[in-house]
Amino acid sequence: MSETEFTVPVYYDDDADSDAIAGKTVAVLGYGSQGHAHAQNLADSGVDVVVGLRKDSDSWAQAENDGLRVATPDDAAAEADIVSMLVPDTVQPAVFEAISDGLEAGDTLQFAHGFNIHYNQIQPPEDVDVTMVAPKTPGHLLRRNYVEDTGTPALLAVYQNATDEADEEALAYAQAIGCTRAGVVETTFQEEVETDLFGEQAVLCGGITALIKHAYETLVDAGYSPEMAYFECLNEMKLIVDLMYEGGMAEMWNSVSDTAEYGGLKVGPEIVDEGVRENMDEALEAIQNGEFARDWVLENKAGRPAYTQLHEADRNHDIEDVGARLRALFSWAEESTEEAEAPADD
Repeated sequence: MSETEFTVPVYYDDDADSDAIAGKTVAVLGYGSQGHAHAQNLADSGVDVVVGLRKDSDSWAQAENDGLRVATPDDAAAEADIVSMLVPDTVQPAVFEAISDGLEAGDTLQFAHGFNIHYNQIQPPEDVDVTMVAPKTPGHLLRRNYVEDTGTPALLAVYQNATDEADEEALAYAQAIGCTRAGVVETTFQEEVETDLFGEQAVLCGGITALIKHAYETLVDAGYSPEMAYFECLNEMKLIVDLMYEGGMAEMWNSVSDTAEYGGLKVGPEIVDEGVRENMDEALEAIQNGEFARDWVLENKAGRPAYTQLHEADRNHDIEDVGARLRALFSWAEESTEEAEAPADD
């Protein structure tokens, strides 16, 4: 392990041994956002890769056009030493049932997110390794960073180490997809799942979008134009987040005006107050005790009625219409749209 001042181990290229994956076959199940990036990066690193897809998958031809071997998930898993489960969380249990007979003692079942292992939706046999390599970026950026010889940070965890070699193999896999160039942080399945879900719900996907919509509605209801509300409450978020990404909150405060800093430091905690913190504690508890996972599993079994309603309400919010019209005027709109596109998950 490279020397760091972190409280958790962080690994880099020099810590990984490519021999730990040499001569092994990796089955990448799914060719969506993460799947296509893992498969192509592994292949470019000299690893034998077979992509596992349904026979009727729209991605089958795409994977072949990308120069990869393709087989059905059960055939791919039966051939492989490492089975990388990169289909969506909601379909992983069914896929696992389909490929489980192909898992042999000493094989590895690998994930990019630990949801189904942590919440017991998948119960792997005791004689296989169970690992996780979770790049902390969308798949198209994982692929781009690899091609450009730059790194993508990732998380690494071992849930089950039947061979006593799971750590070394997972780190070699992380190296082969380009993550040890940036740094791979060691964690556990429990920590990855619970912090990931909480971050998504409280800040990254849930909290920030709810905050933006409330702020937008406040300005519009007060008589300001929707266009100005959009610019001030949503469009400028990227500028602020980029500053924080590059240098933390201190860099952001150093870059904005004193007026913005004073107003932000004084008024921000009055808006996102202790009541919000109490709500966050409740959200975290629901993640920790499995309530959220049970709710999501049952929601899928019921055909996603609540999900569909929430999805449609969000897409039909006025801020989406205003934003679409404004973004169409920006010179970077077409380029940004193309960059965001990624293959659908299979």
